[in-house]
Amino acid sequence: MASPVELLMLENFIDGKFLPCNSYIDSYDPSTGEVYCKVPNSGKEEIEAAVQAARGAFPAWSSQSPQERAQVLSRLADLLEQSLEELAQAESKDQGKTLAMARAVDIPRAAQNFRFFASSILHHTTECTHTDSLGCLHYTVRTPVGIAGLITPWNLPLYLLTWKIAPAIAAGNTVIAKPSELTSVTAWMLCKLLDKAGVPPGVINIVFGTGPRVGEALASHPEVPLISFTGSQPTAERITQLSAPHCKKLSLELGGKNPAIIFEDANLEECIPTTIRSSFANQGEICLCTSRIFVQKNIYNEFLKRFVEATRKWKVDIPSDPSACMGALISKAHLEKVRSYIKRAHAEGAHILCGEGVDTLNLPPRNQAGYFMLPTVITDIKDESCCMKEEIFGPVTCVVPFNSEEEVIRRANSVKYGLAATVWSSDVGRVHRVAKRLQAGLVWTNCWLIRELNLPFGGMKSSGIGREGAKDSYDFFTEIKTVTVKH
Repeated sequence: MASPVELLMLENFIDGKFLPCNSYIDSYDPSTGEVYCKVPNSGKEEIEAAVQAARGAFPAWSSQSPQERAQVLSRLADLLEQSLEELAQAESKDQGKTLAMARAVDIPRAAQNFRFFASSILHHTTECTHTDSLGCLHYTVRTPVGIAGLITPWNLPLYLLTWKIAPAIAAGNTVIAKPSELTSVTAWMLCKLLDKAGVPPGVINIVFGTGPRVGEALASHPEVPLISFTGSQPTAERITQLSAPHCKKLSLELGGKNPAIIFEDANLEECIPTTIRSSFANQGEICLCTSRIFVQKNIYNEFLKRFVEATRKWKVDIPSDPSACMGALISKAHLEKVRSYIKRAHAEGAHILCGEGVDTLNLPPRNQAGYFMLPTVITDIKDESCCMKEEIFGPVTCVVPFNSEEEVIRRANSVKYGLAATVWSSDVGRVHRVAKRLQAGLVWTNCWLIRELNLPFGGMKSSGIGREGAKDSYDFFTEIKTVTVKH
């Protein structure tokens, strides 16, 4: 008789200590569909303890100099880099992404987040002016806000958690973070490094659990003056409702329905492989992924033929396979949601050219119950279709033709989202012209997902409120004060 598998048991991290919880929820390995981890099912009691710890740690941490705090962040970056392989293995198992992506993207970027904000916190300036007629000098100072509530998603777990923790503590705040209950393991592993990095108890508190229990307790707590959230629009609406009575500062980075616009003069040798990656990287579970591809009519047939051929070569396999381009989706419920969009498109008369329901996916016996699906390309679909309007957040993209520049800008802007877009053209004037008119917070031209962390990140319309980046994150995690001195 086979011995029972020992499950990984996570604990909350509050005031520098790991603390057990009264109840736990199951966490699944997406590649097998099996429970492998128990996550604390925390609630108001744990949030209250975390608030007390963060409140107690704030005076000493906020009084440290930026240089002292930067040294702590740099040590934390070093420790993450030293633990890269262990963290990458855990992230891949917990989220379903390929091990190759976790190694190359998620964990290196998590370390970079701490290193970047350790440097940027040292280089901010303030404003100063004179009113000579009144003999006054005016200047501004920025001070940390207090306790920062951070709520992060399941698609890039450690990557996005550190993207919020790093600027918050660099600016002198203490934090209470709630990772997704679906992907909590690397956040728990991060807690093991904090003491060694020199993070004082109470500066970083991580409370695990669901949105309705932990997230709502955090968003509604009167002593948490700001919330930084990355996730879905419905959750953002709930956070806004809970925060409103306390007039909290909010940063909301939400979804997208991102267009790629491919003009007839595009370099298809570069465009096609990059658009494959922008559509299907991380199983399409990135808010920046391309889900609407507009191709100028003159090259539409050629592009479509080559794009489908390349999509079929985008290998789906177990996450540990070095040759896998795509792993498993996050959960059974999410897999069924993504599949439902394809069924609806088919019912509307659209054509599924490859992927779900067309091609065969072969997996090892142990992974047959995993949450895998093939990258899917849909054509002959109307702009009014749900697949062209709603965020699917999976490996599904729609390819449609267009005639003119004016037409494609109107169609690209016709959705409620405005996060990102890509433009492919060798006409420099057109690239600048189209980029200016697109309703998107980020526009990549002849590339995708090249990030400059100094510059603002965020979206327009229903894609969110606020921006993140060197200056924007610093402004969000501080309060500005104007001081006038009469002399």
